[in-house]
Amino acid sequence: MRGSRVVTSEELAAAAGVSPAQLRKDLSFLGSYGRRGVGYDVAHLERQLGEVLGVQTRRAVVIVGIGYLGHALASYGGFAERGFEVAALVDADPQVVGTTVAGLVVEPADAIGRVVGRTSASVGVIAVPAPHAQPVCDALVGAGVTALLTFAPRALHVPEHVTVRQVDVASELQILAFHDARRRAR
Repeated sequence: MRGSRVVTSEELAAAAGVSPAQLRKDLSFLGSYGRRGVGYDVAHLERQLGEVLGVQTRRAVVIVGIGYLGHALASYGGFAERGFEVAALVDADPQVVGTTVAGLVVEPADAIGRVVGRTSASVGVIAVPAPHAQPVCDALVGAGVTALLTFAPRALHVPEHVTVRQVDVASELQILAFHDARRRAR
């Protein structure tokens, strides 16, 4: 479909793993109408979906915690194509502060407020150990961040206007183990 000017509901449905009828129904809720017998204009559909998903606007991201995980996230090249720019890196370890990761100089944890202000970041990624996650969360929210992605294995308390998504890798592995065990039992 990449490089195509027009795509059919059958092609989109196959890629999404749904029926063509379900795909057409879902897209109609978004105000996207293809032309019967022709399909969907790919550029128009991408713009519409991008607008609905909120990825038309570039969003600055601050990653806090530049250990193995934070380093890997900072170096990941897939954020830009989804509308995210890693704008700053922050860490509390004096041996990490001042180093360069993925072209960015790691800044000290006590500078979170200034970093968020300077970058206008609305998204924060928390990649710190669980005991430090809530204070980092509080600092990010206090600086104006309204969306958080946390890898810390603990619940975070935030005001109503802040959205938090938690990635628990161990839980995801347990889910995979469960499905693997069921498949093997068959």
